[in-house]
Amino acid sequence: MAYHVIDEAKRCLNCKNPKCRDGCPVGTPINTFIQMLLEGKIKDAGELIFENNPLSVICSLVCYHEKQCEGHCILNRKGSPVHISSIENYISSYYLDYMKENFPKPTKSKIAIIGSGPAGITIAIILANRGYDITIFEGNEKIGGVLTYGIPAFRLPKNILDKYRKILHNMHIKIRPNTIVGSGGLLMDDLFRDGYKAIFVGTGVWKPNSLKIKGESLGHVHFAINYLKNPDAFDLGDSLAIIGAGNVAMDVARTAIRKNINRVTIFSRRGEDDLTASKHEFEYAVIEGVKFQYHKTPVEITDDGVIFADTVDDETEGGGVKIIEGSEKLFEADSVIVAVSQGPRNYIASTTTGLDVSKKGLLITDNTGHTTKPGIFASGDVVTGAKTVVEAVNLSKQVADAIEKYVMSLE
Repeated sequence: MAYHVIDEAKRCLNCKNPKCRDGCPVGTPINTFIQMLLEGKIKDAGELIFENNPLSVICSLVCYHEKQCEGHCILNRKGSPVHISSIENYISSYYLDYMKENFPKPTKSKIAIIGSGPAGITIAIILANRGYDITIFEGNEKIGGVLTYGIPAFRLPKNILDKYRKILHNMHIKIRPNTIVGSGGLLMDDLFRDGYKAIFVGTGVWKPNSLKIKGESLGHVHFAINYLKNPDAFDLGDSLAIIGAGNVAMDVARTAIRKNINRVTIFSRRGEDDLTASKHEFEYAVIEGVKFQYHKTPVEITDDGVIFADTVDDETEGGGVKIIEGSEKLFEADSVIVAVSQGPRNYIASTTTGLDVSKKGLLITDNTGHTTKPGIFASGDVVTGAKTVVEAVNLSKQVADAIEKYVMSLE
């Protein structure tokens, strides 16, 4: 591993105008940390990366590198790009193991973080590092949100989240697991009553979108986000049909293969060139034995499987696909998993006056994370819909600054 990383680092041209950095949503100083590594300054390189992106070790594993940093590498034009993700992972993993443990105790105002997914962890670390007294309210047993309950371990080893829990503890960040704010015990007003000067909401999107077709309530039909949360709780039989072709569908398919489901098939409304999943995730799925059927849309789910109709691309304005009449055919499957994205639950919005949401239930904010209720901020998927980890980090860095500015204005 180390030899490969050093070998890759030596391929970096250290461009004066690094396109790789331009391709990174969070502006990681890639050429700088690579040169620092080659100069033997690995801890300094790790600190540089971490301060820019507290979730760098995670992003190095789950980002769309082929479209972002590596896709913009100048060497990609005529050959293969520098394997930036491997270098970043090596440095970031090393740094997490050597981070200091004696952080100063908080001296500033209390701030509540609701949700410990990518956005919540990012803001908690940034503000705790600035001296704020942070408490995280997490609805599940473990921290991480989608990192723990939505991304399979073969893509993101879960011991990484154990390291982050230790980091949060060392930074004097308090964590309340199994606590859902807005449902039952605690409401947002309770937090303000108890002295929190600002509240950040990063609860993600955990309500699966449905197809709204006949048969979706049958016992062998499941939603992707529910399956990924605990695959061992599901008995899928010998064959599985997955409806949807994004990265979540790929995660479901590759997980099912690992659970010894013999026949796993992904169905897409469009062709192979229009899959929303990343190229690498698609290629891994193919190599691992997942089958694909294109230009198929579900019209009904039965006890025996899914009835699909053939589709063609709609060339009129607005795009989409058109169903070919009379093309309906049953695809037999023991189980069906629907993977057509997710939306937010409404626990907080429905119990907090003055907190507005969009038609899709997403929290409405300005470009620095202010919601429509003073003192409440939000970012991540609960604002944008399902996006990437690095996009959540990028927006959350700006929101952390806005929270600090707001809290300081109260003093």
